[in-house]
Amino acid sequence: MTIIVHHLEESRSQRILWLLEELGAAYDVKRYGRNPQTRLAPPELKQVHPLGKSPVIEVNGKVLAESAAIIEYLAENEAFGALAVAPGDAARFDYLYWLHFAEGSAMLPLLLKLYVGMLGENGAPLMQMRIEPEIDNHFSFINAHLQGRDYFVGDRFTAADIQMSFVLDAGNNRGGLDRYPNLVRVRKLHQSRPAYQRALERGGPYKMGE
Repeated sequence: MTIIVHHLEESRSQRILWLLEELGAAYDVKRYGRNPQTRLAPPELKQVHPLGKSPVIEVNGKVLAESAAIIEYLAENEAFGALAVAPGDAARFDYLYWLHFAEGSAMLPLLLKLYVGMLGENGAPLMQMRIEPEIDNHFSFINAHLQGRDYFVGDRFTAADIQMSFVLDAGNNRGGLDRYPNLVRVRKLHQSRPAYQRALERGGPYKMGE
C-alpha cells in the first residue's frame, strides 16, 4: 500500500505522522508551509482536496481527508489493526467515542477561542461568558476520565490516544492546560514515545508540541 501524507506545518496532520510511525508503516511526506501573514494553508493543497486543508492522505491514488476518518482507516488497515479496537471488543464503544470526541466536541471551543480572540476587547464578553467556560467543561471532563489511567481506552494505547493528542496540544498552546494535571501528565507520556519523536523528525518543526 502506497501512502502519501500531505502535511501542513503546525496542524492536525502531525498526529497522522505519529500514527504511521507507531504502526511501522511505510509512507511519504509532502510538506506545506503556512502563509506567514495569514497563517492559512497554501493554495497548493486545494489541488489535493477541494477544501485545501490538512490532513489529507493518498492511499494507492485515492484521497482521504478528515482526521478521524484517516486515523480510523489507517488503524484498521495497518499492522493488523494493532492500534484499533475491533467490532465485538468491549472497549470498542469507548474507542469510537474518543476517536470522534476530539473533533466533534473538544476542538470547537478551542477554535472559537482562537478566532474570537482576534476581536480583542470586542470579543471579551463572549470569551468570558461562553467560550472559556465551555473549554473548562470539556477539559474537566477529559481530566476526570484520565484520573488513574494513562490511556483513553481501557489500559491500552490506541489510535484514540493519537487522535486526542492534538486537543491537548491545542489546549496547551492556547493556555490553561496546567489547570488539568491528568492532561499534562498524559501529554508528557505521548511525547516520550519513540514513535512520537520519529514523527517530529519526519514532519519538521512543531511548536504546538513544545
